[in-house]
Amino acid sequence: MSTTLGPESGTIIVTGGAGFIGSAVVRELLASTECRVVNVDCLTYAGNLETLDDIAGSKRYVFEQANICDADSVRRLFHKHNPTGVIHLAAESHVDRSIDSAGDFVQTNIIGTYTLLEAVRTHQLKQGKPDGSGCRFLHVSTDEVFGSLGADGIFSELSPYEPNSPYSASKASADHLVRAWGETYGLNVSISNCSNNYGPYQFPEKLIPVVIEKAMAFEPIPVYGAGENIRDWLYVDDHARALKKILFEGRTGRRYNIGGNCEKSNIDVVKAICSILDELKPLETLPNRESLIQFVEDRPGHDFRYAIDSRRLQEELGWSIRETFVTGLRKTVEWYLSTRGLDWVQIVRTDSCRSERRGLGV
Repeated sequence: MSTTLGPESGTIIVTGGAGFIGSAVVRELLASTECRVVNVDCLTYAGNLETLDDIAGSKRYVFEQANICDADSVRRLFHKHNPTGVIHLAAESHVDRSIDSAGDFVQTNIIGTYTLLEAVRTHQLKQGKPDGSGCRFLHVSTDEVFGSLGADGIFSELSPYEPNSPYSASKASADHLVRAWGETYGLNVSISNCSNNYGPYQFPEKLIPVVIEKAMAFEPIPVYGAGENIRDWLYVDDHARALKKILFEGRTGRRYNIGGNCEKSNIDVVKAICSILDELKPLETLPNRESLIQFVEDRPGHDFRYAIDSRRLQEELGWSIRETFVTGLRKTVEWYLSTRGLDWVQIVRTDSCRSERRGLGV
């Protein structure tokens, strides 16, 4: 079996391509390769084609509205587009929502991944390439599958799985399916596990866009517990470049961790956003936006700390981050304050994106 996909050409299916990370991957593939890109997305609340309006006219871009759990639709797409690679990003991804509605996460993240794997397997058999050489499958996962770290330690590709939320459990299950389909059926698979992403076009239910929105509206900024939970932060365009590297150059059956080498507590992230906003949009009524911070009841099973060791990706494939947290966060805040950012938030906001507290498990 070929260990790499080879030249950066062919047809690549990106599932969840209308979402936050998926849209960044679509833009990266179109900008830096000769690939034809097929965006497969069912356009749930977190997926919106407005996110990709800047590349919608590309002759190398195709959008297909389909649910990855629909086996017939997925098989038809593989037959129609004959992909040489798949980057699988379609997923339910919000931990708080998984606490309240775990079934949706089981369906999309587990059953959807199984359906795609079976479509790849069937497609390869029809091609007469059961050895996996016909299509490479990159499954995009999360560092949350490894559970929670204490004050010390770091997640490597050999870390044991200890998921603590319905979201991370569903992603862990999908990871195991991908590995098993590679071992059992010879599929050309790789798995990536990334840290917390941030950047433009992130749906306004995650920490950074929520804080920006609340701070600009002079509303209380909710912070779980004491805000001491620590995450590694990765700028979304750096993540997209890493996924392209893994798809075309990564070894078959290999797992790659992707992190920003940037551990920050939630409260430090919130304060950094407030500081940038105070600089860009000075206040007249409040002493500063930090005064809006309000500590709220922690969510159940809130992992204390994540940290990622990305050395395998750096040493084997030559990837490195381009955005530090300082530069990336400023770019992100400036984008959400721009006309484009403000308009985009209004367009994608729906009834399912209200600001009430989620993840109480009631």
